[in-house]
Amino acid sequence: MGIVNIEDELHEQLRRASKASYRSINGQAAFWIRIGMLCELHPHLTFQELVARELREAGVDGDDPAPDGPKAAKAVEALP
Repeated sequence: MGIVNIEDELHEQLRRASKASYRSINGQAAFWIRIGMLCELHPHLTFQELVARELREAGVDGDDPAPDGPKAAKAVEALP
């Protein structure tokens, strides 16, 4: 583990973003660094594609869990 010096304003943005995304400050910084690296390595992919790829590689199920997603709409349509 190393130490990275960043500007105070960037640290403040990290702190705010970490609260919004329920990550630690270090976790948020690691996420931004990882996504930034992937963007440079794969400029043809969108942010959503990169995140989806990372989730798949981590073994996260890709089914739509959103209660208002397409699966939920079909279920509502099937109700009598």
